[in-house]
Amino acid sequence: MNFKGIRTYLAIWSLMVVLQATQATAQQNATAPAQTPQIPRVERDGQHDFDFEIGSWKIHLKRRLKPLTGSNTWVEFDGTSVTRKVWDGRANLEEFETDGPTGHIEGLTLRLYNPQTQQWSLYWANSKDGTMGGPPNIGEFKNGRGEFYCQDTFNGRAILIRYVWSDITPNSAHFEQSFSDDGGKTWEVNWITDQTRVQ
Repeated sequence: MNFKGIRTYLAIWSLMVVLQATQATAQQNATAPAQTPQIPRVERDGQHDFDFEIGSWKIHLKRRLKPLTGSNTWVEFDGTSVTRKVWDGRANLEEFETDGPTGHIEGLTLRLYNPQTQQWSLYWANSKDGTMGGPPNIGEFKNGRGEFYCQDTFNGRAILIRYVWSDITPNSAHFEQSFSDDGGKTWEVNWITDQTRVQ
């Protein structure tokens, strides 16, 4: 091959390298995701989520007599509750008292807010035992609905417990407690309270 032929060959080879590099860059740009501006994450402050509960309430309670047995027998109670703010709303204490055909229920709920996890821990105690019952239910509110969970035992069986607060208005609220003995696949409601604010 003479000098002119070598020069032509090198020119063609250089052109091919440039074209391949250009094509590869175009393909990368076509498949690369579009860059989106980073939006700073705003931490949600839930320490006032239970402020709606502060005050005095009339309570109507429906309670399933024999949970997780297939029974659908319920009893109903009427009573009152009073909730007081503690630590500027980062905690509160509810005193609960109802009466029905199967007796008297008197209890306390202590609710504590953890600013690091932005979750609440809910502890229940009743006057018959005089102790805080089991581990706390832990959770948070999203879109006006609060869900709180724990693992406990019931009649010697390991279960999950779920609390749900919903339908919250300035003068009313709805609460349900449910048990699950299949790892949360299904839930059986066993305690329902509807409350109306005492003006």
